[in-house]
This record gives sequence, structure tokens and C-alpha cells, in this order.
Amino acid sequence: MRDRRIGTIGMMASFGMGKFLAEFLTGAFGAVVFKFYETEIGLAAGYAAIATILYSLWNAVNDPIIGYVTNLAAPFSKRLGRRFPWIILGLLLSGLFFVLIFAVPASWRDNAATNPLPVFLWMVITICLFDGCYSLWEVNYQSVYPDKFRTHDERTQAAAISTAVGVLGVAAGFIIPPMFFNYGDVGSYLVSGWVAAGVTIGCILLLIPGIRETKAMVSRFQKQQEQRKAQPAIQQGFFKSMRKALSHRDLVAFLLLLFLYQSGTMCMTSSIHYVGDYILEIPSSGTTIIFAGMLIGTLASIPLWTILSKRLRNNQKMLLITCFVMAAFAFPMTFVASKLGFTIFMALWGIGFGGFWTFMGPAMADIIDSIVVSEKRRDDGIYMGIRAFFMRFSYASQAIVFWLVHTLTNFNADPTSSAAKFGVSLHMAAIPAAFFLLGALVFYKLNTLDVKQIADNKAELARMDV
Repeated sequence: MRDRRIGTIGMMASFGMGKFLAEFLTGAFGAVVFKFYETEIGLAAGYAAIATILYSLWNAVNDPIIGYVTNLAAPFSKRLGRRFPWIILGLLLSGLFFVLIFAVPASWRDNAATNPLPVFLWMVITICLFDGCYSLWEVNYQSVYPDKFRTHDERTQAAAISTAVGVLGVAAGFIIPPMFFNYGDVGSYLVSGWVAAGVTIGCILLLIPGIRETKAMVSRFQKQQEQRKAQPAIQQGFFKSMRKALSHRDLVAFLLLLFLYQSGTMCMTSSIHYVGDYILEIPSSGTTIIFAGMLIGTLASIPLWTILSKRLRNNQKMLLITCFVMAAFAFPMTFVASKLGFTIFMALWGIGFGGFWTFMGPAMADIIDSIVVSEKRRDDGIYMGIRAFFMRFSYASQAIVFWLVHTLTNFNADPTSSAAKFGVSLHMAAIPAAFFLLGALVFYKLNTLDVKQIADNKAELARMDV
């Protein structure tokens, strides 16, 4: 029994490497890319915002379609399952295209102010290529969770372990890249991109045991494939599948919450280097202590949230609580102007962030269970594709917020002015707090899942063997 438990914990930790990579790549992208193009390359904030919005619209197409297509088939699925091949391929390509984001040709970047179109197109194309590959692996990775971990205790334990491992990815995404780039040195960002790609490829080896699909998972997929071949009428088209998915109120509530949460988080993480450069006036590596504060708060909170979860046994309610905690500790940073102050409040904010992370996966798994019981079929890839779209569309909201705030405060003309610095404080703290609070209120109003319904769904799933 003891060896089995160690093996299970090891497998869950390996699965958590997917969280590490997701947050590492998302953190490195979100914290650096917009600032790189706006302040290092010299692309006007409006162009950078439009590029990011186009990238988010691309998400509207690729995420749900990737989820739908990969839900149907995969290479070597009889041996490896339907998710494993896509995860590995997507990760390898994500690392490569992340490097290309920072490989802007020198002749183009030198003329970005007078001839922005080439740089603008380079930004749009490279971030869209990166995102398409990111979606390919991340949608399938998220789809493994509700199928592989089926009981409440399994999901809670796997989520807690994955959160602990994933938080290290957040830290790595924010800490490692600044170690290899310097404000004002454009070429150093490309070096940082290669380092990020190397980390990604190295972590794939640690991820493999956690995402390897069990014989039961492969068998269930093959059974579903045979049913589809025998009864073609049960196969739904893409748009019908989308409409049916979005007809479920609890899923819509979760997606809106996720979008608002991610919008707030993206604004905060993308603001850190603006804070370091213009408010604190420290080198890029000086922001490490701020991220360390968030890391400490997040890790310290996981055991506390896990204990509370075992008492309430309601992942939906836990998401609400964590959103209120994040809003409460984000807002005061609007008025902070010291490294110590930011570090303390980021540590406190990390308490809510760690909780949201811990319950985000189990809460959606409970919602998917409810849909599977209702629809009598498992189409996790479609739901995860829609989820990925809402999460990634937050890049557009972050870009719009930055563009509006920077325009209103005349940031590009004088980023060191009092108005510009206050604008940075707004998109670092006050605006994210508003996103978190609004997300909690929307979720409270729309979500209907309770403890009894969740338990009934699990019992029915066991009977259906879907």
C-alpha cells in the first residue's frame, strides 16, 4: 500500500509538470512580450494592442477547433491514447515558436517607429504560431485530468500537488527570463527566449509519466470510437457541439469567471516589469523578490485551502472565496511605491491565487461530470478548447487595458511622469481587483452545482463507465 501511494504521488507530481510548463510559458509570455514590443522595439502601444487582439481572435478559432478535432482521433491512439501524442508535439513546437517571437530582424526593429508594419506583422504571426502550438498541447493536457482522476479525493490531491508544482512554473516564468535579459538590450531577449525553449524541452521528460494514459482510458476511447463508426448519427458537428456545450449554465458561469480571473492576472503579471522599470527603477532581475513573495504566499496557502476543502467539499464555493481574497489584496497595491510593499502584498495576494489554482481544475471537472451525465458522452476536448479560448482571450483584455491607460496617461511621451506611473499602478492593482470581484459576482449569480448534485453525478458516471 505504501509503495502504491508513493507511485501515485509521483505520478501526480509528474502530471503537475504540465501545470509548471503552462504557467512557465504563460508567465514568460505575459510578463515580457507586450513590454518587449512597446518599450524595447518601439512599436506603438496601439499596434501592440491590435496585434494582441488579433492573436486573441485567432484563439476564438483555433482553441475550440483543436479541442474538437483532437477529441476525435490522434496518431498512435490505440497504443498511446488520444491525448499523449498531441501534448508532446505541441510542447516541442511551442518552445521553438516562443524563440521566434523575439527574433525580430534587426533592420525592421530599427525602423519600427517610422515603419511599424513589418514588426507588427512579425508580432502577429509569431504569437499566433506560438499560441496554436500551445493550444494543441494545453487543451489535451487539461482533458486528461477529469478522465484520469475521477473521485473527489483524487482530484483534490492531484490538484494540490499540481498546484504546488505549477506555482514553481509561475516563479520560473517570471524569474528565469529576467536573468537573461536587461532593459534596453534588445538582443538579450532572444537569449532569454532560447533559455525558455530549453526549459520547456527539458521538462517534457518529467511530464511523460503523468500524462501517459492508462489502459482503461485508452479502452474507453477505443470503445467510443467504435460506437461512432457503428452509429455515425451520434457524431455531432463542430458548431452543434459548441452550441450544446454553451447551453450548460454552469459551464458558462465557470468560463466567464475564468476569463475575468485570467484578465486580472494577466494585467498584474504584465505590469510587474513596468513597475520595476518605471516605479521602483530597479533592473529586471530586481523584480525577483516580488515574485518570490507571491510564490511564498501561494505555496503556504495550499495546505490551508486543502484542509478547508475537505470540510466544505464544494469546489464551486471555494472558487468564490479565493476570488474575494485576490480582490482584497490586489487593490491596496494601487498605492504602494516600494519593493517591500509590493512583495508583502503579492505574498498576501498569492494566498488567494494558490486557492484559485487548487480548485480551478476540480471545479471544472465537476462541471464536466454534470455535462457528461446529461449528454451521455464524454467530449472533454471540446470543453477544454472553449476553456482555453476564454483564458487566452484575456490577452486581448490586458492589451486593451494597457493601451487605454497608456493613452490616457500619455505614457509613451513620458513614462516617468506622475500620471504615467499612476496608470501603471492602476493596471497593476485596481483594475485586476475589479476583474476578480466581478468574476466572483457573476459566478455566484449563475452557478447552480451543489454538493448533492456533484455526488449524484459521480455515482451515475461510475454506473455509465464513460
